[in-house]
Amino acid sequence: MSHKATVWAIQQRGLKPATKIVLWFLCDRHNPDFGCFPTQARLADDAEMSISALNEHLAKLEELRLIHRVRVHDPRTHKRQATRYILGFEDGFPQEPTPETGHGFCGTEEEQRADPTPESGDRAISGFSPIPSPDFAQSHLRNPETNLVREPLSKPVKEEEDAQARDADFDRFFAELLSALGFAANATLPAWWQGWPARTHVRRWIDDLGLSQKRIIETATETRADHPNPPDGPKALDRFMERTAQRDAQATIANAKSQKSKRQRKRVDPPRLSDDEKAAFYAKMVNADGFLPVSAINNSIRDLMLVRNLVTPERLRMRGVR
Repeated sequence: MSHKATVWAIQQRGLKPATKIVLWFLCDRHNPDFGCFPTQARLADDAEMSISALNEHLAKLEELRLIHRVRVHDPRTHKRQATRYILGFEDGFPQEPTPETGHGFCGTEEEQRADPTPESGDRAISGFSPIPSPDFAQSHLRNPETNLVREPLSKPVKEEEDAQARDADFDRFFAELLSALGFAANATLPAWWQGWPARTHVRRWIDDLGLSQKRIIETATETRADHPNPPDGPKALDRFMERTAQRDAQATIANAKSQKSKRQRKRVDPPRLSDDEKAAFYAKMVNADGFLPVSAINNSIRDLMLVRNLVTPERLRMRGVR
């Protein structure tokens, strides 16, 4: 995170709220030493919007010359790498073309060093490497895997794959939720169940209320008993989800108290002594010369000691036990 970058984002005026949010999260991902390389999946998750909506805001920011996107490809494998975002306050941000030449500083030093194309003498502007693939001279898009030893994935690519896996899992869960609410698999959903706002609202049941996907499906199924028709959007289910979260929390607290009470009873209740152990214990007290309260030995204890010949009647009388 760069404090300078986030302050700069806040100071920008005339942006729509969602566009400014995207700019702020871009700046939040900026590293002063290494630059800004967040994946689209990461940015979309930060800003709580779909990737298509995110791209619209990124295009607007680039049009306003607040950011500049540099699409990078591996020079050897020609595979797409993480996009670099150059922010408007950075030294490497490209300048606007001059009216005399129509050219200006375009991007980073790496971009400037790109080889010129044979037709124009200018460098490639598509973002792809101007050097053809060694295997397919006419194409920059394919490079057959002739080497069986694969290159390790870079960290940004791994993050994007993890984000895609999480999105796929959420898509499966969201489809199960719609089915539990009574929507047909191929039915056209009402507007309030479409797009990222509905999905973001459902995610809050997980993030804010602490409900699992399984509990959300169970609660949605329970609501069908009194409300057979599908609800008008996720907000109609908030009350039910809050009650489920409250019941789960109360059950957890009650279970914790019960376990604590059981542990306390185990510590307080001593093990019961057998008759032999009782007789031996009190006989030791009677045969000793220490103080012996009269009420310490009742008739049942006296009989237990006499039957086992642990004490004599004379000793009992001497100690005041009748």
